[in-house]
Amino acid sequence: MNHSDLRSTATGIALALFLSGCATMIPEYERPAAPVAAHYPGAPAATESAGAASDIEWQALFGDQRLKRLIETALENNRDLRIAVLNIQRARAQYQVRRADELPTVGIGATGSRQPNGSGGIASVYSAGVSVTAYELDFFGRVRSLSAAALAQYLGTEEARKNVQIALISAVANAYLNLLADDELLAVTRQALATRGESLKLTRLKFDVGATSELDYRQAESLLEGARANLAQLERQRALDENALVLLLGQSLPDNLPQGAGLASQELNKELPAGVPSEVLARRPDVRQAEQQLIAANANIGAARAAFFPRITLTGSAGTASSQLSGLFKSGSAAWTFMPQLLLPIFDSGRNQANLDDAKIGRDIAVAQYEKAIQLAFREVADALAGRATLREQLRAQKAQANAEAGRFRLADLRYRNGVASYLDVLDAQRALLSAQQAVVQVQVQQAQNQVGLYKVLGGGWKAP
Repeated sequence: MNHSDLRSTATGIALALFLSGCATMIPEYERPAAPVAAHYPGAPAATESAGAASDIEWQALFGDQRLKRLIETALENNRDLRIAVLNIQRARAQYQVRRADELPTVGIGATGSRQPNGSGGIASVYSAGVSVTAYELDFFGRVRSLSAAALAQYLGTEEARKNVQIALISAVANAYLNLLADDELLAVTRQALATRGESLKLTRLKFDVGATSELDYRQAESLLEGARANLAQLERQRALDENALVLLLGQSLPDNLPQGAGLASQELNKELPAGVPSEVLARRPDVRQAEQQLIAANANIGAARAAFFPRITLTGSAGTASSQLSGLFKSGSAAWTFMPQLLLPIFDSGRNQANLDDAKIGRDIAVAQYEKAIQLAFREVADALAGRATLREQLRAQKAQANAEAGRFRLADLRYRNGVASYLDVLDAQRALLSAQQAVVQVQVQQAQNQVGLYKVLGGGWKAP
């Protein structure tokens, strides 16, 4: 093979590579319009300039140092997040495989064969060189479409990792707030238990001297045992909540955790900007993941369309060949082969058309899933905003009720000790006070968790400082 043949072959291959990268049959992608209202229900009109919660790092939202340490531990050890990271690495590898299909695979090899010839002798052929085997000249973009779909899938896994991180931070914060609420409920219940124990002693003394009836004594005893049962239930619930937190952390609770703040001192009352739905929801990783799935489905249509057109593959080699192994690399032993192959589908029993229909339906499904993701995100934000608008007033009213019940109990107890009121008034006041105090704690944790939830549904928590 002379130099001009080599140059013409190389030029032909280069031209084929250039042409194969110039065509694609992927439909032009257009992001579907968001099927939601322009503003959240009951919320004032917002502008994008107001900022976005997704731009606020989680370290800036949470002021409790103990909670920050727990979140850091979870981000390092949680298995769901670790799986999400591994899925990214796997998708990246799959994309690299598809990307490699766009370029020829060049190898170096040597072969030898010996077989009888027609004259009764042995014919020998030895060859060595570089070769390209079954490289597809992607004139119609089939391989490029598959590569584009793999790229979108890879980008989708990155959004999935962000979504897992957001959910993990929110779950750790909520689990921690549950523990704080458990501790405060336990403190309230222990205080009620001590108060009821004193009431039972007083009632017992009065019963022993005949100053009160056995009915009052049994009612006081029942109220005390009810508080003990409630305490046992709360202790069990705290153990369960701690187990849930340990699972999120991916390890046992770390030693030497910083001192934490109380439930009322979590400093989660900053106003998170809700923003414009069409802009804010597009920042959420789960919505962006759904869009990447849609882009991948759109690219698959291009690959299905390209299957209707001829598929051209190239096999070639350049090296040396000889009938004797000793002459393989001697002068004049150069050899080359060039074998293009064209396959034009004529009759495939409708396979290509079915694949194209399947790809189009897959895109329609991806559009519906994308729109559903936006609608779900819109509903979650609207729910969190509704909670923010009402929980503050509910907490204020609940605290006022608890203060009123505390005053009522003091008056009822004082009147009973002076023989003015019946013990039934004291029992009723004790029950109402405990219920009101527990309700305050429950509304406090609801308010804090609603703020955490709003931060999550607005797409905050995946950025690093």
